[in-house]
Amino acid sequence: MTGTYTQGRIDGQIAELSLIREDKRNAMSDGLLAEIEAFYTALPAEVRVVILHGTGGHFCSGLDLAEHVSRSAEEGVHHSRNWHRVMDMIQYGGTVTVSAMTGAVIGGGLELACATHVRIAEPSVMFQLPEGRRGIFVGGGATVRVGRILGADRMVEMMLTGRKYDADEGLRLGLTHYSVAEGAALPMARELAARIADNAPMSNYFMVNALPRIADMSRADGLFTESLAAALVQTTPDAEEGLKAFLEKRAPVFR
Repeated sequence: MTGTYTQGRIDGQIAELSLIREDKRNAMSDGLLAEIEAFYTALPAEVRVVILHGTGGHFCSGLDLAEHVSRSAEEGVHHSRNWHRVMDMIQYGGTVTVSAMTGAVIGGGLELACATHVRIAEPSVMFQLPEGRRGIFVGGGATVRVGRILGADRMVEMMLTGRKYDADEGLRLGLTHYSVAEGAALPMARELAARIADNAPMSNYFMVNALPRIADMSRADGLFTESLAAALVQTTPDAEEGLKAFLEKRAPVFR
């Protein structure tokens, strides 16, 4: 599955989506966003994990300013909300996404990365939100997704100054879950994807859907939602298989 800006492939339970707009450091455009959406929409039911990465040494350098056009306030809202819709599809669609990051993870690229569930960064990675230095404002979900990770105070400073964080700093701050050696991000992503794909699908679904929502709830609402999620998941055949496998001292075989 090859488009103008992306290349995808599927191998059983694991799919890979490569951003291939190398001449633009995989900068985000409406066309690239549309191809990402089309890929996720067309995923077969058996795919449990997507590995997302960029070619040419960069993950995604953010909004392609060469394609930035003047929009009315109404058009701007709809454009931003379309980004939100696609990012929500990645985060809450039910398929786990592991991102293997290199080079630029900037602006919209950081918004895209923070919509994924497991993030791996090589030493070349640079995290940045430069919109404030360019006279614009984030619109792809950074105020929520990046803000939840960094906190509003640190994000304000990051945007005001154009500050850049490297892979190790990103690990400390939570922008990435792993900081690995050069050339190690994609192999590790494939290893982790295989491990995640071995989980029970309903457990994976609730982990990526319930946990971030519970984080936005009050303590009482979060605990009640946890009880509902636990009750639903434990009724699945996979829950029965997991317990049986534990008692029989063997690895579980989930659907």
